[in-house]
Amino acid sequence: METQPRPFQLVVLGASGFTGQFVTEEVAREQVSPGRSSRLPWAVAGRCREKLQRVLERAALRLGRPTLPSEVGTIICDITNPASLDEMAKQAAVVLNCVGPYRFYGEPVVKACIENGTSCIDICGEPQFLELMYWKYHEKAAEKGVYIVGSSGFDSIPADLGVIYTRNKMNGTLTAVESFLTVHSGPEGMCIHDGTWKSAIYGFGDQSNLKKLRNESNLKPVPIVGPKLKRRWPISYCRELNSYSIPFMGADVSVVRRTQRYLHENLEESPVQYAAYVTVGGITSVIKLMFAGLFFLFFVKFGIGRQLLIKIDASSFTMTFFGQGYSQGFGPDKNKPNIRICTQVKGPEAGYVATPIAMVQAALTLLSDASDLPKAGGVFTPGAAFSRTKLIDRLNQRGIEFSVISSSEV
Repeated sequence: METQPRPFQLVVLGASGFTGQFVTEEVAREQVSPGRSSRLPWAVAGRCREKLQRVLERAALRLGRPTLPSEVGTIICDITNPASLDEMAKQAAVVLNCVGPYRFYGEPVVKACIENGTSCIDICGEPQFLELMYWKYHEKAAEKGVYIVGSSGFDSIPADLGVIYTRNKMNGTLTAVESFLTVHSGPEGMCIHDGTWKSAIYGFGDQSNLKKLRNESNLKPVPIVGPKLKRRWPISYCRELNSYSIPFMGADVSVVRRTQRYLHENLEESPVQYAAYVTVGGITSVIKLMFAGLFFLFFVKFGIGRQLLIKIDASSFTMTFFGQGYSQGFGPDKNKPNIRICTQVKGPEAGYVATPIAMVQAALTLLSDASDLPKAGGVFTPGAAFSRTKLIDRLNQRGIEFSVISSSEV
């Protein structure tokens, strides 16, 4: 990474946007956390100075820190103006890019960061964008020694690092994991922001381009260790969690598979098969969900869903991982897996509390655990970038908790 000092260690780009406000507040909160000896110089960036100022004033009020607006730099730049993005990138060690949907606005930021020797973190949940950035920019980023790390929010840090945590806690070789996401509802109604909703809609509508991209990339398959992980039915019952589940449509599977490929090809680690599900409760919830799904497909098809906001009650999440594998000295040749493990990642409200925590901790890990990052730069998944760092410990201290529920030889 760039060694010359830059005016700002962190720059929050799109700070006045919906998610950007929460990320800005999280950076400010992190500055006064008990473990921090000195404050990092940081800035907010966006198109409108007044809006950026208002975000800082709101954060100052919420955190009881009246001097905050005068302590934080302000950079004016616009996604449609490459020169202004270059100026912004030159001033930062790490950019936290909060401007989505990334398929429309993400690439100019990646480009500006690489050209100016700046690392960048985003919270994209759009596999097509994430995979395209890897193919287009991985080698350029490696040449410059910068780290471009996608999907560093609720998509997909809990899943990606959850699989790595499960592997690290297993006394043997982990071969397959299924994760089940449960969202616990709270008394507060929360609306999903229009940008997040758009990302979901465009992502869902863009499956064919993703297939094409993968076919063109001609990757050789990652070996399967142990029995092949069977796919569950579109609606299946999970006995352990006493709930019906459906496949999880987010970026997690794409991200975890890319991480496992990286760890296998570059660090010679045994690859883990992975499938992701979301629990939906009892049979009445399943019926409600089928109607919601039909609605969603209808909106995607006719493009009218973009103006919609959907209300959900959400106050926390739990992701449960069921893993299987082989104890030391007991190989996959003709043997059935003989170890099972269950782990969990628990956290606060996924979108606007857990995501800023994960993103800010990922950025701070880039700054402080440099010797544990991949040797050269590049475009990485969170698991590929952070598997050897202290990111899981940092998250544990901030309310995104990783734990082992049970582990047993069968």
